[in-house]
Amino acid sequence: MRFTCALKTVAIGVALTASGLAYAQGGGGGGGADAKKAEAAARAQENAKSLDTNLKPQLPPATVPADPQNIWDLDLSSGGRVRIQLRPDIAPAHVERIKELTRQGFYNGLKFHRVIPGFMAQGGDPKGDGTGGSTLPDLKAEFNPMPHLRGTVSMARAQSEDSANSQFFIVLLPRMQLDKKYTVFGRVIEGMNYVDAIAQGEPPANPTVILQASIDSDGKPPVTAAPPPPAPPVSIIDTPAPKPAAAKKPAPKKK
Repeated sequence: MRFTCALKTVAIGVALTASGLAYAQGGGGGGGADAKKAEAAARAQENAKSLDTNLKPQLPPATVPADPQNIWDLDLSSGGRVRIQLRPDIAPAHVERIKELTRQGFYNGLKFHRVIPGFMAQGGDPKGDGTGGSTLPDLKAEFNPMPHLRGTVSMARAQSEDSANSQFFIVLLPRMQLDKKYTVFGRVIEGMNYVDAIAQGEPPANPTVILQASIDSDGKPPVTAAPPPPAPPVSIIDTPAPKPAAAKKPAPKKK
């Protein structure tokens, strides 16, 4: 009898313990669900932040360290050397084209054929009328977020977006309406005063000429405009003195 009661007591004790464990597990399970919900919410928030970051445009730096291998020197007849920082990080194919043509001597002697005050100065056309280019194929556009500010150097093109070849223009005053419609590939870092002095007109009556284009790392010294040749000396031509009139012979006397 006592044994039976003892078994009942043990059974009740085990049942209570199991019930307590079950309650604890049930409570823990509820807390675990809440923890999982919180963890899922945190993960969703992180994913949203990551997605938002990925959707935001990653703008290139406004400036980059000066690198002689990516500085384009233009010696102009308007007075001196213009130094342009090329940007292969935003327009690699266009920068490569500029370097290739420059090292061929393509730009030497070409005119700025279209110069609009307060807008831009355009050059790089071997025909000098805006219709020419190099023998290399046209380039695929590399539009980028860089703005068309004063000193920006961008590639000229025809109506097709993928028609840039050799012509370029230097912006004189900001023109944001050109952004993402023309490929920016550099910016003037020295000599903007010589750009301002480029002869104006469409075409100019006396156009400014690129005396020499070079890549800074090639170490070519600046070329300045040759002074006009001296005027030829005035030659004094000795004119022969007039011959004295022949003396008239006296008329014979009449006898």
